[in-house]
Amino acid sequence: MRNKELRSYLGNSKKINLKNKAIKLNYTKSNIARGAIIYSAGDTIAAFLLDEFSMYRLLGMVLIGATVYAFEIPNYFAWIDQKTASYTGVKKTMAKTGLAIAYFNPIWIWRHLVFIKLFSGQFEQINLHLWYIAGMSFLVNIPISFIANYGIQNKINLRWRFLASALFSALMAIYYAMSETLF
Repeated sequence: MRNKELRSYLGNSKKINLKNKAIKLNYTKSNIARGAIIYSAGDTIAAFLLDEFSMYRLLGMVLIGATVYAFEIPNYFAWIDQKTASYTGVKKTMAKTGLAIAYFNPIWIWRHLVFIKLFSGQFEQINLHLWYIAGMSFLVNIPISFIANYGIQNKINLRWRFLASALFSALMAIYYAMSETLF
């Protein structure tokens, strides 16, 4: 992505200064809506498949999609573009893909599973076994995640990356929820 497109994407976002490097934070109404709808839709499908649907879980995932995910994911993707701006060719492609995979790591998966358990009222199921499930889900998913994140980071404009990532993540939310039965 060109620097002009990045500045356009970040537009009128809030600006903070860390170690003399300005970072513009992006939290838009469209990302809030996309996060709320897409993440909760993926989780709801998983919940129905597992016969675990709960209105509290649905509302909780709407909240998390509209806040946590809608804020942190687009900003991380913008950071990836800034971090890799000086790279070219295969180095840039691999760096962007690798940084995206690194973000959706076992800790991210574990946190997502914890959100599911919290909103489902299954507090007793938040235990060390969730770490195992998150780790196995991540490892088994690496080939699929590599291909998807390659496309998202290298073929899709930054403005549309959160939407593409949210759609992929909705599919992965189904996989992560089902991973409890797999692992």
